[in-house]
Amino acid sequence: MDWFTGNGSDRHLFLLAVILYGVSMIHSVFLWRKGFRRDDRINYLMLLGAFALHTTALFQRGFSLNRCPVNNLFEAMMFFTWATTLAYLIIGLMPRLRFIGAFASPVLFVVGVFSLMPSLDPPHGDEPVFSGGLQSLHAATIMLAYGAFSLCAAAAALFLMQQHNLKFDKLRAMLSLLPSIERLDKVASRLALVGFVLLTIGLAAGGHLPRKDGVAYWKDTKVLWSAFLWVFYGGLLFGRMRAVFTGRRFAIGLIGIFVFLVLTFWGTNLLSTLHQP
Repeated sequence: MDWFTGNGSDRHLFLLAVILYGVSMIHSVFLWRKGFRRDDRINYLMLLGAFALHTTALFQRGFSLNRCPVNNLFEAMMFFTWATTLAYLIIGLMPRLRFIGAFASPVLFVVGVFSLMPSLDPPHGDEPVFSGGLQSLHAATIMLAYGAFSLCAAAAALFLMQQHNLKFDKLRAMLSLLPSIERLDKVASRLALVGFVLLTIGLAAGGHLPRKDGVAYWKDTKVLWSAFLWVFYGGLLFGRMRAVFTGRRFAIGLIGIFVFLVLTFWGTNLLSTLHQP
């Protein structure tokens, strides 16, 4: 158990994982040039190796704190990138969908580098706000939802690129290195639905967690922000079901909501009473 101690080795392992994400990102440049229609095992294996290092770092941090490590911005972003990688690895079990890794690795690398800033990992307080297995379920499902949303935004961006090809040059679209527009639309919608279900489970689990006296769950800044995301994604999926948001509108909606998520994630975390150590 000496290996699982909070002596900084978790940050070193996470740094190695981020470096491997960077190598995967560089490899993705060549994947862009060669095309996305082939089964790219090399990029998948690199992300799998990074995930192994990342998981070990996450477990080390969790064992050192005796709770799920999502108590400051460093830990939240470390969990976010871990969840995104896990979501991709599950999807990548289907060879035809492994191309998404070429878009996931740059996001993982950039977020990983930013999260390693020392100021984002201050010392923890004496008493955790949350504890127990329910807290782990809450944190895991929420972060997995963010991972699914990041991948569906990437698929939506590819959808718009391919739609542009179809609109202005049908021959170019037929010969394009990008996947088919039908395939991208299906991937984006399914990932959005998975993320929405995970977010629902995470919010429901969070409502049953123990809290400090006087702190209301549904009045917390981060919880309200997550509820807004739930409404946005739920409305978008309902609109798609009713044929209100389809095709280009649906793709733009997925990208817009995810951009909002990324731009406001850190600020709402800092304003949250429940999510500070």
